[in-house]
Amino acid sequence: MFYIHCPYCDEHREEEEFHPKGQAHIVRPADPENCSDEEWGDYLFFRDNPRGIHHELWVHAIGCRKFFNITRNSASYEILETYRMGERPSVTAESLANKEKQSGVQAADAGWQTVGARPESEALNESDASSSQANKEKSI
Repeated sequence: MFYIHCPYCDEHREEEEFHPKGQAHIVRPADPENCSDEEWGDYLFFRDNPRGIHHELWVHAIGCRKFFNITRNSASYEILETYRMGERPSVTAESLANKEKQSGVQAADAGWQTVGARPESEALNESDASSSQANKEKSI
C-alpha cells in the first residue's frame, strides 16, 4: 500500500481513498459541434499510455471528493507530485531528463527502463557480458 498526497486536504492518505480517472490535461475541441467524427472520437477514446513520466487525473473519492492531477512514473509507480486542477505540473519527462543529464545520471529515453536491462550499444553489451563472465570465474 502507498500513500497519496491530496493537494486540497493537504494530507497523505491511503491509496484506497483515491480513484484514477485517466490522462490529465486533455484539451476539449474548441468547437465540438463542427469537428469531424474522427476528431471527436480521438478526443473521447484515444489516450497516451507512455512508459515513464505520465500526468493523470485522480479523485479523492472517500475524502474531499475533489479532482486533482498526479505526475507519476508508470514504470516504477513512483508518484513525483500532486497538484490542483488548473495548475501546471512542475515535473515533466523533459525537465526530469534535463535534470538527470546535468547531474550526470544516465536517463533512458525509451525501451531500456527495466532493472538490469542491457544497453543498446553492441560494444557496451560485449563489455557487460565479459565483465559478468569474469565475475563468475572469480566466484568459482
